[in-house]
Amino acid sequence: MQSSLEAVLNHPAVWRGNDCARVAIPGVSTGFSELDAALPGGGWPAAALTEIYSEHPGSGEMRLLMPACARITGSGRWIALIGAPYIPYAPALAAHGVNLSRLKVVRASKAEERFWACEQALRYQDCGAVLAWFDHAPERAIKRLQLAAEAGNAIALLFRSARVIPASPAALRLQVERSPARTRVRVLRRRGSGLPTPIAIDLRDSPSIRST
Repeated sequence: MQSSLEAVLNHPAVWRGNDCARVAIPGVSTGFSELDAALPGGGWPAAALTEIYSEHPGSGEMRLLMPACARITGSGRWIALIGAPYIPYAPALAAHGVNLSRLKVVRASKAEERFWACEQALRYQDCGAVLAWFDHAPERAIKRLQLAAEAGNAIALLFRSARVIPASPAALRLQVERSPARTRVRVLRRRGSGLPTPIAIDLRDSPSIRST
């Protein structure tokens, strides 16, 4: 009887209230063990939508993603950067281990064009991650991106302003706050248990990816 109960509790479809939700597709490690421990799947979730909020671009949100970007491009998969507010600094990306030949930069000034590009990229089989920037995003458009992410196995990340944090169907929502000593990551929403305390990560020695 005990072994049967253990088998049920250990089934992937069973979630315990004090744990992160279990996921069918493992996430991609963030490269920061303390952050991985707070995320369902042990990293950036695949086949799901993640929103990252910051007061302004350059708060450490992109540096936070560099270990995962290096892993994804190193495996031969593509990364699409859509509507970035600045031109990524290629030497710094390479210094982080990102394979530049597997990086696509999409310049789109209109939100509709960005949403369309995101949906197309997420449905592309060899796409490993989509990183997109939106000042304003209608809930209906976010739901479409969530469905597009679920249809594939890529990581879908939206960068949004922390000035206004609206309701959203995104599976994971984080807020990034930069301080002189560390970058603080606050989990606003995740699938599974209650929210953890903010996580402090040292990114000071990480090369800047922003073009000068």
